[in-house]
Amino acid sequence: MDIDLELIKSISITSPSRIVLLVLDGLGGLTDPETGKSELETAVTPNLDALTSKGICGLIDPVAPGITPGSAPGHLALFGYNPVTYNIGRGILEATGIDFDLRPGDVAARGNFCTVDKMGMVIDRRAGRIPTEKSTELCKLLDNMAFDDVKMMVRPVREHRFVVVFRGDKLAPEVNDSDPQQLGIPPKAINTITPKAAKLATAANKFVAQAWKLLAKHHPANMILLRGFSQRPAWPTMEEVYKLKPAAIASYPMYRGLARLVGMKCLDTGSTFEEEIATLKQHYDGYDFFFIHVKKTDAAGEDGDFAGKVEAIEQIDSALPGLTGLNPDVLVVTGDHSTPALLKGHSWHPVPILLCARWCRPDRVRKFGETDCATGGLGRFPATQVMPLAMAHALKLTKFGA
Repeated sequence: MDIDLELIKSISITSPSRIVLLVLDGLGGLTDPETGKSELETAVTPNLDALTSKGICGLIDPVAPGITPGSAPGHLALFGYNPVTYNIGRGILEATGIDFDLRPGDVAARGNFCTVDKMGMVIDRRAGRIPTEKSTELCKLLDNMAFDDVKMMVRPVREHRFVVVFRGDKLAPEVNDSDPQQLGIPPKAINTITPKAAKLATAANKFVAQAWKLLAKHHPANMILLRGFSQRPAWPTMEEVYKLKPAAIASYPMYRGLARLVGMKCLDTGSTFEEEIATLKQHYDGYDFFFIHVKKTDAAGEDGDFAGKVEAIEQIDSALPGLTGLNPDVLVVTGDHSTPALLKGHSWHPVPILLCARWCRPDRVRKFGETDCATGGLGRFPATQVMPLAMAHALKLTKFGA
């Protein structure tokens, strides 16, 4: 059962206690047929395992059993926002994440430089993860097109990712993605979902067609895929709902954008977990809630790199004492979704979670992994309940009712 944000708002209080939410992107996995262990279970994680003796474990469903979540729904659920009610396209998250100067009525889309063959079939959705420097050059090539009084502004994000912002009168974002999300087929035409989006669909298709011509000689980045057409929403902030002073420590623009949309202060940080911990230490006295995001686990999973994901988890574990040494009142370690290396993408499998706090009831889990967490005291529950649990263990919720 989801807990209404208005209910939480009515019983939340301020207090000096601090909450740290550590999100290892794509944490959940599937077992290697030869070993019977997932990436997390294969990894040597003495520090995470030690935390289990002080905490309580379980499994969470980011959206619902059987539903494979995107990154935005997975994170929104962890922040306590129903991901179905508060659904948002990837484009606005990326644009917000790079501090693009969005205006009312702008529509943003997330872009991938991709590779297509001579027949126009997608053979690599990420163009070999071209370096950001190359992506920046190509974005300049595509920037400032205009069709039918609609202007397109293109900005690099990271590696193969970019943002395109459509600016014009009476634009509506209700169009489908051009990204087919699979190989061996061509990019999809951008069609309207509602009639009011016809103007955007026409301009977007012209933009894609022109981009194909301009990128023809830039293999492997010889085409683009667009998805997540969206406009900036007006959502209740975490400060309004939880009475928190929240901060985000994330290097990837998309997650910084998502944090901003729910009212977090995005702190400047480096790209490694060690640098993120250094940022946490620097600002620890200034905030009472910290969201820390780690991307490497998800990237390895999407690349099908089982060993790479294991290594990423082990690197995080080795640096973890820098975080736990701060003795946060509540520490939650989990993921926004599962990204099994065996599937090379997001999946519907529930995600391990560990909550460590003075006031929790420790269970008998002693190894942080999918199989052990399935026996944990938290059981299996919706990810939207993570924040209320963290707030309660931080003594930031008063009694409900008489």
